[in-house]
Amino acid sequence: MDFIGSHILSIDQFERVDIDRIFDVARMMEPYAQRHRVTKVLDGAILGNMFFEPSTRTRVSFGCAFNLLGGEVRETTGFENSALAKGESLYDTARVLSGYSDVIAMRHPAEGSVSEFASASRVPVINGGDGANEHPTQALLDLYTIEKELIGKGRGIDGLRIGMIGDLKHGRTVHSLAKLLSRYKNIELHLVSPEALQMPEALVEVLREANHRVIISDDLESSISHVDIVYSTRIQEERFGTKEEADLYRGKFRLNQSVYTQHCEPNTVIMHPLPRDSRAEANELDSDLNENPNLAIFRQTDNGIVLRMSLFALVLDVVDKVDDSAQAVRWYTGSRFQ
Repeated sequence: MDFIGSHILSIDQFERVDIDRIFDVARMMEPYAQRHRVTKVLDGAILGNMFFEPSTRTRVSFGCAFNLLGGEVRETTGFENSALAKGESLYDTARVLSGYSDVIAMRHPAEGSVSEFASASRVPVINGGDGANEHPTQALLDLYTIEKELIGKGRGIDGLRIGMIGDLKHGRTVHSLAKLLSRYKNIELHLVSPEALQMPEALVEVLREANHRVIISDDLESSISHVDIVYSTRIQEERFGTKEEADLYRGKFRLNQSVYTQHCEPNTVIMHPLPRDSRAEANELDSDLNENPNLAIFRQTDNGIVLRMSLFALVLDVVDKVDDSAQAVRWYTGSRFQ
């Protein structure tokens, strides 16, 4: 695809060559994300960070990524704090806010809302999650993490064995990741969930049409015994009609160190899009996994910065200018960046 000036709304936009390009630029961004080098390539540019649904990691990650490229960030958080609460249409909001920004990152609780917003925007829009539909940047950072974790074990994404666990019906991260994996070869997917929360059939069909092996199960232990990646997700309480309905499924698939040691291969990587629900009744990833070197959840969040830096640089056409405005960092010698 031609990234310059484009909206990033869905994984459907990407072919494998596009994913490779995004990852190449992300690797180029790593010294800037780690503060070894500084660039001001987006000096004077403004990101409109429009999050009409609660978010911490994604919102801050987008903002940090833009700041690290030298740009400035203006934020709207919460539906109730926006003109939408006064009855303004997405069209009007897009026309106004795109006049204040050079690029917009947006999250909204309604499926298709970000695409509707983008159709009226005068600047590129990046989807930060639209309801239970998609979360393309999360899926890209997840796949980038998978690639990095597997490279360390002498493997590639082709031939990956992955278990996706939890609320696969409402989990937009697994929806987008499934679409991404359809671009690769010989993937084995174990889709583990209660029957009522299974992956949408249309996405299962996409995977099978890509000649991947798909195993649907509600048994955690057998499904994680021979996989490279365990990708856990929380019950998406906000997508249910009531908390009581969500509670019917909460805590069904808990992974702790004991379960990991007993059922997983020694180098199985543990991933989660976060936030992980640490309440006693849920606790899908126990805190006793925190010292497990194969727990990659915080490496995922770090990778989100470089992945989003990559997308900003590609969409705003500054990839070739990043190094021209860069300089080595000499003012910080703290242990984190040494």
